[in-house]
Amino acid sequence: MTVAPPTTDTLLRVRGTVQGVGFRPFVHRLALRHGLRGWVRNDAHGVLLRVAGESSRVSAFTEALTREAPPAATITTVESTAPTPADLPVGDTFAIDASALSAAAVTAAIPADLALCADCRRELLDPADRRSGYPFINCTQCGPRYSLIERLPYDRARTTMRVFALCPACEREYRDPADRRFHAEPNACPNCGPQLSLLDRDGQELARGATALSAAIVALRAGRIGAVKGVGGFHLMCDAADETAVAELRRRKHREEKPLAVMFPHLESVREHAQLTPADESLLQSPAAPIVLLPRLPASPLAAGLAPGNPWIGALLPYAPLHVLLLWDFARPLVATSANLSEEPICTDNDEARARLAGIADFFLVHDRPIARPVDDSVIRRTAAGDAILLRRARGYAPAPLALPAALDAVHLCVGAQMKNTVAIATGRQVVLSPHLGDLGNAPTQAVFERTLAMLGELHAAAPAVVVHDKHPDYASTHFAARLGLPCVAVQHHLAHLLACLLEHAHPAHDVLGIVWDGTGYGEDGTVWGGEFIRLREGRATRFARLRPFRLAGGEAAVRDARRVALGLSHELGLFSEIAARFGFTTNQRATLRQMLQQGLNAPLCSSGGRLFDGVAALLGLCEHNHFEGQAPLHLEAAATRAAAASHTLPFDVVPCVSGGAEFDVDWAPAVRQLAFAGRAPDELAAAFHRGLAEAMVAVARRAGAGTVALSGGCFQNALLHELATQALRAAGFRVLTHRQLSPNDNSIVAGQALGALWNLTTVHSP
Repeated sequence: MTVAPPTTDTLLRVRGTVQGVGFRPFVHRLALRHGLRGWVRNDAHGVLLRVAGESSRVSAFTEALTREAPPAATITTVESTAPTPADLPVGDTFAIDASALSAAAVTAAIPADLALCADCRRELLDPADRRSGYPFINCTQCGPRYSLIERLPYDRARTTMRVFALCPACEREYRDPADRRFHAEPNACPNCGPQLSLLDRDGQELARGATALSAAIVALRAGRIGAVKGVGGFHLMCDAADETAVAELRRRKHREEKPLAVMFPHLESVREHAQLTPADESLLQSPAAPIVLLPRLPASPLAAGLAPGNPWIGALLPYAPLHVLLLWDFARPLVATSANLSEEPICTDNDEARARLAGIADFFLVHDRPIARPVDDSVIRRTAAGDAILLRRARGYAPAPLALPAALDAVHLCVGAQMKNTVAIATGRQVVLSPHLGDLGNAPTQAVFERTLAMLGELHAAAPAVVVHDKHPDYASTHFAARLGLPCVAVQHHLAHLLACLLEHAHPAHDVLGIVWDGTGYGEDGTVWGGEFIRLREGRATRFARLRPFRLAGGEAAVRDARRVALGLSHELGLFSEIAARFGFTTNQRATLRQMLQQGLNAPLCSSGGRLFDGVAALLGLCEHNHFEGQAPLHLEAAATRAAAASHTLPFDVVPCVSGGAEFDVDWAPAVRQLAFAGRAPDELAAAFHRGLAEAMVAVARRAGAGTVALSGGCFQNALLHELATQALRAAGFRVLTHRQLSPNDNSIVAGQALGALWNLTTVHSP
């Protein structure tokens, strides 16, 4: 007598980034391959599926579910439960069921926008394919996601693609389980999808479709500046080798010296202009397709005005089909910078772009696919050791959620900092960060900030009960939090940096020294912090050490004028007159600045690592003004990198803090005194300065007695400092935590705010 094999009927709940990445079609194919019956659908919490069949087949299916998941999917958990009579029954085969709508809070992860995949690129450039030359080609493995989602669960009807009805051919692909576009929600073709248009400065249409693309390329070759609508917003584009066009773009955009990103036709083109490692190549060609900072080759014919005095190129490859077509025909690199005035958010709407960019762009290459929300390009750099540093977390990376170590008892809205703002919603056991929004010092960015906060709440069907903000009383985000009328939790700025790093590594608030260095953060004592050593023991944060404080002559004016920072340092050393004479200040200016520093008039105390870098850059004659944030430190790092092989180290003393506020001061005075009068080349002194800082970090860590050191803050965007500190601390026996999924700068503040609220860890105490 033959005994039938045992059978299983189970519900599987899959959580993570599993919507918008081809997961349901993958599950469908996998179930058919294993001979199983059941269904799969999206819902408010991810993907839910029911499988029934022989137990061995169900087990094999469940194992393959994680092992063979689509590349863009990230599975956090797979939970198995027994079906109930209320669940949709199993049919005769396996099917993709309609998404389940719910009034409950949505915890499903919102998928990020994905770069064009190799299969779609082949079709795009194949003259025989029905989508040949179509600039909106996509499939389940590539294309826009976050930038077009209006609501979750992720289905076409809840995206901006709902206005485009599928033609019969696209409908067949969408319904065919064997097709690559099976349930590809943005699916479209030239007959039923979005279309290109070329507009002049006044908004008059000049051409459509392929003719519009060809005319735009002709204009770019003639040295014109174009506003090109992409996936998450507009780029301003011009010939990257045309000095005149680049200079004119800078003049119109009011962007004096900040580097401009360059889009290259292909990897071989990047190699002609920059040094590439295999890791860099992988990043450039990844589904996230970020901008990657690369050392520029001396022989590169690109315009010097792309990045004046900067040895790096911000390189990216075409990630949208429209970019591929543009660069394929143009056949040389194009500037691809965010379409905005300096420090404003990127433009997304056609009418908005024509209004805001009227004085910048000569033409507009637009399309009629609405962008639900702006998404800028992500930016990454690597250290010499190969560690990746995420400078801007946006397209391709956001809004992937981070797991919290425990569940919050209410929905928390986290509103971030003033600079490099992001916002987040924290609900249950996860925090979802928005992409980079920008600096909140202007009305357009504040408007995007408020719209993004509202959008996060709508997408997750979650009404916030608590708002978490920075302790700085003058941040726009702090003012917004106060206006909401909800209970507020204020988390100290540098503590939020440290907690964001711990969140990434699932590390408890114990036995940790956080080294958090940045430009500016509001301190618990009302002064400007920024060179902090925060010790965590048993859930309590203490300011263990700091950089020796000094005054900033003119406050915010010193942030822009590095000479004023150098004078603040010199004043502490009794060298004001000698150093002031170097910088060309008039007699009256010197007298005013000396009085400010002596009397503390509009000269706040700071312990800022970023400002220390500014002052040293000025003292070494490398950079006297910050025309963009971090310019002077960038020049200091570039000089140090050129002399990285040198061995000289400047001294930093770790001494007891006599003024209170911390246990120890890291005294920069011996180092600054040496570099102010040393006869060495600036490059060697810059390198010695970096090495001295790394040694000082080790000295403080040894005194703190913590086994783990976490590095965070904008100063650790500096690849050389990041590498020297990491190597020195590890060599001294410490476990070192650095950011991997988040940026070390203020992009990550909201993640730390969420964890601070969860742990009720919001204050850095005096020792």
